[in-house]
Amino acid sequence: MSLSRELNNGIMIFIGIGVYFLSMELLGLSDVFILRLLNIFIVVFFVNKVIKSNYKDGRIEYLDNLISGTLTSLIGVALSVAGLLAYISFKGGNEYLSHLSKNFLFGGGEPSMYQYCLGLLFEGIASSIIITFTLMQYWKDRPLKHF
Repeated sequence: MSLSRELNNGIMIFIGIGVYFLSMELLGLSDVFILRLLNIFIVVFFVNKVIKSNYKDGRIEYLDNLISGTLTSLIGVALSVAGLLAYISFKGGNEYLSHLSKNFLFGGGEPSMYQYCLGLLFEGIASSIIITFTLMQYWKDRPLKHF
């Protein structure tokens, strides 16, 4: 397991999600719920890239690839949530947060920016684990002759 591969792709997840959400913000689509969920494809792409690269390098152990994929996605999630927290702070803190979609994470109430980001962190961790397990089910029975 090469930490640089996981770190590089985790950073790419962060950049991809950042560009995606900033684009949505500039286009005025940041409050469209379904578009906010499409960032999952960015995470899937880069986690799959890490696992596929591991397979190409002959590293086919299930647990090693599970750890590698999970680490990649967790790095991306942690950086993305930290970036969101910084962005919300830069844009005005809790006042700006009130402009974000209410139905995305919290059904009601007025969460602080820290509560909002903590909720996103937990959601991101759960999603990361699910994505990695799903991709591992895809890759576990792939014959090596395809590489």
